[in-house]
Amino acid sequence: MLAAASHGSSSILIIYAVVFAALYFFYLRPRSRKQKAARLEGRKVEVGERAQTIGGFVGTIVKQADDLVTLRSASGIELDFVPSAIARRFDPVVTPEATDDSSHEGDSK
Repeated sequence: MLAAASHGSSSILIIYAVVFAALYFFYLRPRSRKQKAARLEGRKVEVGERAQTIGGFVGTIVKQADDLVTLRSASGIELDFVPSAIARRFDPVVTPEATDDSSHEGDSK
């Protein structure tokens, strides 16, 4: 009886391991690769583009080397950062201007 119980519990552990391995290889691993690729793509910036650092500093890239990226702020201050400190390209969200609906309020009466 004891041998049959240990055989059943070991087969359940094997089934759990196979399910976890399948979940890892077919779901978690591709998802993390896509996230990493998107993160690296967002960090690719060229000279003349605006970028945001991981600390929140926003500036225009004026110089780029392998070991340093130079950002210029709106006030003209230039700061050097390591490339891994660039979090993303900075494209501010443009909000659509509110339309003036006051002329249409009288038409609904």
